[in-house]
Amino acid sequence: MNKLHRPVRLLTAAALSAALLAGCSQTAAQPSAAPSQEAGGAAGDLLSQIQERGEIVIAMEGTWAPWTYHDEGGTLTGYDVDVGRAIAEKLGVEATFVEGEFDGLLAGLDAGRYDMVLNGVDITETRAQAYDFSEPYAYNRTAVIVRGDNDTIASMEDLAGKQTANTISSTYAQVAEGYGAQVTGVDDLAQTFELLLSGRIDATLNAEVTYYDYMGQHPDADLKIACLDPEATEVAIPFKKGDDTAALREAVDQAIEELRADGTLTALSEQYFGTDISQAE
Repeated sequence: MNKLHRPVRLLTAAALSAALLAGCSQTAAQPSAAPSQEAGGAAGDLLSQIQERGEIVIAMEGTWAPWTYHDEGGTLTGYDVDVGRAIAEKLGVEATFVEGEFDGLLAGLDAGRYDMVLNGVDITETRAQAYDFSEPYAYNRTAVIVRGDNDTIASMEDLAGKQTANTISSTYAQVAEGYGAQVTGVDDLAQTFELLLSGRIDATLNAEVTYYDYMGQHPDADLKIACLDPEATEVAIPFKKGDDTAALREAVDQAIEELRADGTLTALSEQYFGTDISQAE
């Protein structure tokens, strides 16, 4: 998690995830066909296949507000959901969202079950070797979140020897391990905060906006930010590597630039995060 956040709307009321996509297909269902293996369209050209299907299949968690989560009515919503719909509209197709645990999203992309992943995914050197990324559509600052009574962490270096928790394949887990923390693997954000609040871990790393979003929904939670990673990460859309995805990546890059230029990304950022995370500065 990516990622990847989030003031004002994390676990809004009951759930953080289920499925729907206003005017687009229902999410929890499987896509109508294995996207990259469908027979239609120009051979090897994923964009042509998507346009012939009239549908782009986008994978996300659905449990990571305000990036992807479920509102009180169970409808899938969030920053990445709306960005995905806006990109699909630019491509002239509908967006179908498929939900799953973060650790399985990139594996599903490898297997051709999805056309792309939209889930606050940070670009890292390791991921860039395995996947081709779009231009960044958001920028993220990593926060070290601790209980209110924990004064043992004041810098990233203080993570050495501490117990943290994140989904194992997330950027946050890698950062924590890089500073010497021992990372416990979890399935989702809710489980992470449960471990933290119960005192079973010392800290968790996540997007700064995720913390503010959680506190907006849980104002009595005894949590605080111990420190921030000084550098922001770039959030982008990973695609399966290969020439067959080149045209799709170019089309998505163009869509992102248009959405940034016309103010859509700024408006969505402010709606879901309370600040503009679509700009580098």
